[in-house]
Amino acid sequence: MISGFRVARAGPLALLQDAGRFGVRHLGITQGGPADLHAWAWANRLTGNDWGAAVLEVTFGGLELVAERDMTIALTGADLGIRHNQQPAPRWRTLVIRSGDVLSFSAPVSGLRAYLAVSGGFRGTAVLGSVASVTREQLGGFDGQGSSLRSGDRLAITRSEATGDERQAPEWEQPDYRHTATLDLLPGAQIAAFTGSSLFEAFNALWRVDQRADRMGVRLIGPALRCAVDSLISEGISLGAVQVPPDGQPIVLLNDRQTIGGYPRLGNLTPLAASRLAQCLPGQAVRFRATGIDRALRQHRDFLSRFR
Repeated sequence: MISGFRVARAGPLALLQDAGRFGVRHLGITQGGPADLHAWAWANRLTGNDWGAAVLEVTFGGLELVAERDMTIALTGADLGIRHNQQPAPRWRTLVIRSGDVLSFSAPVSGLRAYLAVSGGFRGTAVLGSVASVTREQLGGFDGQGSSLRSGDRLAITRSEATGDERQAPEWEQPDYRHTATLDLLPGAQIAAFTGSSLFEAFNALWRVDQRADRMGVRLIGPALRCAVDSLISEGISLGAVQVPPDGQPIVLLNDRQTIGGYPRLGNLTPLAASRLAQCLPGQAVRFRATGIDRALRQHRDFLSRFR
């Protein structure tokens, strides 16, 4: 095993994430994977990794890592006040670090989740074909149990490499997560059961991200949405599903969601919209924008074509 980093200080939540765990939902096992697919994909692209390579997802900050090898890395996603040897660390571009260098993540400035990729990728314990960490189900990660990093842990990498190649993401691919997020939503099967006034509010009101938000889902606060359907026979739940429980406040389900649910659904966020929501801090404003399946597919295929 090649150790790439030692954890000098553990933050609230730092998890290893590859592309996710698929083909297992019939077993009641969720997909895991990066909450922000966009930032995760760019971290891997900048470091020259193939699609699916494992990356470290750091939520809220508070993490300090000491390099144990010379490596080429990339930091994307949220601005968590990241510093390299006490100096501001560049984001959305490659960075060569040397053995003994220190990376520290403080607190959110813009966004919620940062992604650290290393050239060659991190090495974890695959469970059901993936190293994606799902803490609730104790799957994946560096230890095979889905654990968040702890002080003293060592992060294994596939190889030690410090190339001189400099890569940087275009400016238009570097979001400012402080802006109000517009989230593309595909109307769902139960949308006709919502009242007309609720549909108007759903797509015209500003929604606020609630404190109750994690990798399983994000609650939104706004006008109460009313639906003629109180509950349904439980059915499969996809990434980005917008469920509306009896209190009328939507819940958007993310990577670590349950596999089935019985609340009526307003619709489903596109994968990139779900990624954008995953970067919103509690209290931030978001709005829904209705979209069609053809436009959503074109957008997602265009995104994937840049990385595969």
